[in-house]
Amino acid sequence: MQFNNNGQAIYLQIVDFICEKILLGEYRTDEKIPSVREMAVQLEVNPNTVARAYEHLRQQQIIFDKRGIGYFIPEEGKALARQYRKAEFTQKELPALFRVMHMLGLEPGDLDEAFHQFKHQQFSQS
Repeated sequence: MQFNNNGQAIYLQIVDFICEKILLGEYRTDEKIPSVREMAVQLEVNPNTVARAYEHLRQQQIIFDKRGIGYFIPEEGKALARQYRKAEFTQKELPALFRVMHMLGLEPGDLDEAFHQFKHQQFSQS
């Protein structure tokens, strides 16, 4: 994972990374996700940073912990991850997109064809 330098804390970038894994089906309901240490090694970050990300996800009820066993995705985890990411996208990413669209004189309908091509390319590769 490449961390971006957009001012977003690394633990929140890890939260987004894990939500993406859940939404793409790489982490499934009732499946154990990597431990804090395993994730820290995988992402090359301090375990405390991963622990903070996991705590944030736990507070959002996107993951839960079984003491001594590890962290898991609850039945409603995917829906909660989608809800969380929608809120983040709407509040943080969409305003920047709208600003660029305004500067370029683009309307939402102008993006329909590009969006459909993107979806076709993404899902035909899967």
